[in-house]
Amino acid sequence: MARSGHQERHYGGRLGWLRAAVLGADDGLVSTASLMLGVAASSASRTAVLTAGLAGLVAGAASMAAGEFVSVSSQKDAEREDLSVEAAELASDPDAELEELTDIYIQRGLSPRLAREVAVEFSHTDPLAAHARDELGQSPQSAARPVQAAAASALSFALGAALPLVTLLAGSDTARVVLLIVITEVGLALLGAIGAALGGARRTRAAIRVVLGGSAAMAVTAAVGALVGTTVG
Repeated sequence: MARSGHQERHYGGRLGWLRAAVLGADDGLVSTASLMLGVAASSASRTAVLTAGLAGLVAGAASMAAGEFVSVSSQKDAEREDLSVEAAELASDPDAELEELTDIYIQRGLSPRLAREVAVEFSHTDPLAAHARDELGQSPQSAARPVQAAAASALSFALGAALPLVTLLAGSDTARVVLLIVITEVGLALLGAIGAALGGARRTRAAIRVVLGGSAAMAVTAAVGALVGTTVG
């Protein structure tokens, strides 16, 4: 007998927006911080660093939104096409589709007799939904949502990119660079931990992974900025 009020926590339904949001925030934080650090390393003025940061925020958020929308829209089109093909096959040869569904349940561990009974039962209610779920691996929770992915990606990118801009409040150039590195590293660690918590993964490992990747990106950009500043200057 099932326990009254029992609820289980699953994370699969979050995958669509979670992936876009985590990627957007990480990209916004790392790319904007790296851009500002590279410009600052070239001995540019505070105004130039601010301009680079703002331009990176706006361009990056727009680019992330457009990219996510196009990518997830392509996924949605593919899902629709698969459903269309499956619907046509169900209409033209329902018996073959019933056998196919039975074989799927047998491969998943049911006895042939029980697998047949389950396939028949599902085919009597909503055969297309059964094939979408068990043959194609589609479900309402994992369905592609282009607008949701684009919005989550753009918003999270802007939020991540806004964090490095706070460092411009510092007085001296040296203080701004130090503050930029510290804020970015802390932000990356928090982002990794939050993303892991939302996805049910280990927080420490995710935080370390994100911090190391972001640090490498900033180091390379700073080196290039310093080199260009020295060469051109």
